[in-house]
Amino acid sequence: MMSVEVLRSGLLTTVQDLGRYGYQKHGVIVSGAMDSLAMRLSNLLVGNAEGEAVLEITLLGPTLRLNKDTLLAITGGDLSPEIDGLSVPMRRPVWVKGGSILKFGACRSGCRAYVAFAGGFDIPEVMGSKSTYMRAGLGGYEGRALKEGDQITIKEPTGQSLAWFSKGSEKLSSCRFATTSWSIAGNPVSKGSKLVRIRATKGSQYEFFTSDSRVQFFNETFKVSAQSDRMGYRLSGVAMQLTEKIEMISEAVALGTVQVPPDGNPIILLADRQTVGGYPRIAQVAVADIPLIAQLKPGDEIQFEEIALAEAEQLYRENEKFIQEVKTSIKLRMT
Repeated sequence: MMSVEVLRSGLLTTVQDLGRYGYQKHGVIVSGAMDSLAMRLSNLLVGNAEGEAVLEITLLGPTLRLNKDTLLAITGGDLSPEIDGLSVPMRRPVWVKGGSILKFGACRSGCRAYVAFAGGFDIPEVMGSKSTYMRAGLGGYEGRALKEGDQITIKEPTGQSLAWFSKGSEKLSSCRFATTSWSIAGNPVSKGSKLVRIRATKGSQYEFFTSDSRVQFFNETFKVSAQSDRMGYRLSGVAMQLTEKIEMISEAVALGTVQVPPDGNPIILLADRQTVGGYPRIAQVAVADIPLIAQLKPGDEIQFEEIALAEAEQLYRENEKFIQEVKTSIKLRMT
């Protein structure tokens, strides 16, 4: 049976899929991949369902031993992946010989890389998801980040992933890994720039902020704080001010909600966000730009751009169209 052995854990490597939906009313966190677009693309490249669980690797990657021949794909941030000391191309199928060592090195761009294996991980779903929520020890591999000595079983490929695994496996007779001459287009919203523009609509309490703060929010530059994590990205810069002190009843929050705590520094809520929040919401980031935020590192800078709800919806449709075009293109190339 195919398995992945962790020789070195890296900074933070977890199992993630699209998240644990339907339980927020009970206070259960959604979790899931920070960059869901990169996660979905990695699965498409190995013939898996888009929502199959993958490895999410943050900044400093792990070293993994692959005990049997396998088909994998790496997308998202460029963390210098190597197999047995040779650089591995990203955003394409990669057939790997059993016994090979997959290692990640310096972070060249982005913040998070995603590795999908044909067949997917043989781990149980918890409330319909394999995603890891570490604070509650829920899902994933024993509810935690991977550590040295862990062995994760990979399911046998079936259907499309089996066909694609078989298609390239004969190439491994004379080399440690093989890949295609083509790759898919880079994630269109993961540009790895130090200063990125994030599109957002006005939040529910936007009018509660002073006129100066409303102007500054969409014109000034904010820096990603070192206190940022999977729950939310804390920003530093011009402090947002309310017109008067308010007492709010906690309300439901969503992926990309921008809350402003009493210190005035905005927080963008992300994958491990709480289910409700009591801070005023100045903005809501467009879903299409969440993957871009997920690839930012502490010290990177953000400028918010105001858009209308209709534009945010159009951006979402364009993202889904891109996924469908990639899916069609891969199938044509792999037949």
